[in-house]
Amino acid sequence: MTTTLVILAALGLLVGGGLWKLRHLSSKKKKKLIKKGVASFYQRLEDRGLVARTPGFVKNYHRHYPALETLEKNHHVIREECLALLQRKDDLTDMKHMGGNYTQAGIHTIQWKTFMFKSGDFIEENCALAPETAKLLRDVPDMYTAFFSVIDPNQYVTPHWGYYKGFVRYHLGVIIPGDNADRTCWLRVNDDRDDNLAKDKALVANGTRYYWHEGEGVVFDDTYLHDAANESDEVRVVLWLDMLKPHPWYLQLINRLFLWIAHRDKSVEKIRHNALVAP
Repeated sequence: MTTTLVILAALGLLVGGGLWKLRHLSSKKKKKLIKKGVASFYQRLEDRGLVARTPGFVKNYHRHYPALETLEKNHHVIREECLALLQRKDDLTDMKHMGGNYTQAGIHTIQWKTFMFKSGDFIEENCALAPETAKLLRDVPDMYTAFFSVIDPNQYVTPHWGYYKGFVRYHLGVIIPGDNADRTCWLRVNDDRDDNLAKDKALVANGTRYYWHEGEGVVFDDTYLHDAANESDEVRVVLWLDMLKPHPWYLQLINRLFLWIAHRDKSVEKIRHNALVAP
């Protein structure tokens, strides 16, 4: 009980001070502050054994997210709607336009398209273009972001770290060239604590690779150093979801509060606007 009270007091100070600072910052600076502050806070909790350290790849994720199994069982439905959208791939939104100034450089300059269903709120105009997939997604609780991630042939997503510790990321293989028989479509995550603290992107080479397969899901922690590639000669598509990370109730309360605030920021409104695809 004493530990819980100490954590709650620390969280109160963190949130109070954080909200005061956020009021006067640009969207770009807000995200940087959240990334630095939340990451540092989580690191302290993990180092003290107050929060379990998430592995790079999360096994047995259906226990926490049973609705994801429904997506996997309906892969054929999702795939058919995705194939229809790819008939007009040039109309889909470039990834570099999905995060305002925050993502208009670096990893998002490759040939990478998106079709977004949800960013905080569902984008109804887009959902109407893939109604069966949207219907399945509406039944997934604790999901804050959902989109088709469409990467062109021979593209490499350079090593980087995600910015928010309150999520884990889910990928469902939707269209994977040759079902990855030649292992040309992969995701690599290095979850070694010391390697990540070193902030040396070359250390991604020490990570573990996952090879996508159609109809198969994977959950990973994107705040660890990671990279990815489509080394094939065809388009690769995964359904990308950001899921609320399981937490003790007192941390989850703060997590939800931060996300409620973040998804009402003008930068997220801009993402939803940029994501619109004409009927």
